[in-house]
Amino acid sequence: MPILTLSTDIGQRDYIVGAIKGQFLHSMPSLNTVDITHYLSQTNFPLAAYTCNNAIKFYPDGTYHLILVNVFEAVHDHFLIAFYNNQYIICPDNGLITMIAGEKPKEIVKIPVSANADLLTITSDIAAAVFKLEEYKKLSSVGAFANEIVEKYPLRPTAGPDWIEGQILFIDNFENVVINITRKDFEEHGKGRKFKIMFKRDETIEKLSNNYASVPEHEKMAWFNSAGYLEIALRNGNMAGLFGLQGYSEQMQKSGASAGNKWFYQTIRVFFE
Repeated sequence: MPILTLSTDIGQRDYIVGAIKGQFLHSMPSLNTVDITHYLSQTNFPLAAYTCNNAIKFYPDGTYHLILVNVFEAVHDHFLIAFYNNQYIICPDNGLITMIAGEKPKEIVKIPVSANADLLTITSDIAAAVFKLEEYKKLSSVGAFANEIVEKYPLRPTAGPDWIEGQILFIDNFENVVINITRKDFEEHGKGRKFKIMFKRDETIEKLSNNYASVPEHEKMAWFNSAGYLEIALRNGNMAGLFGLQGYSEQMQKSGASAGNKWFYQTIRVFFE
């Protein structure tokens, strides 16, 4: 049974998500549709990439992942579908493919869609393409291979001999703070040395925990979450709110407060001894 996941910035207050599912089920009645989230930000591509990348890796090979974020930022006469890590990723040609993959996938084709059309007309075109791809199992059956696409890449931490600095990528509903430093980054730069994680007001954390239960009530903690990213938190407390930590700022982006993405984030620095 084929699987299609949906990740969008649409929300679920109206009929659109249900209508999109109906379009796909009309073409493929045996399709299993799965919601990842419908509350992605229109402009926070790093967060969309973090969410989608860390969800889709758990699905069976050959799953289709339709990602609808900022679809009408520009007029599109095509969408992209990439075959990456045995998954099909479908999204606008707006940089999301490379943000999610961290590289340009080798196999990408352009799915023709109706330009200047409403969203449901576009998703109807995509549903027809997925039906055809499921039938023929060849990317070339649904469009021409894409040689040039819009490429955007996630922010990477910066590092020196005795430190590594990352940006706040995501603050979850419990106000735990996720930083774009992976366990691999940490271990490669730390080399087993002692460390201090420093953040606002010269606060520090000097050890890693296994999970939330391994620290006392309301104590600061750091650990690598299930996605492998550094996360700082308070047990049963609100880390971001208490310490005034903020992640990506859409308002700063709209106001043009910086010429570079890094200014839209607060940074966390780890010092190694």
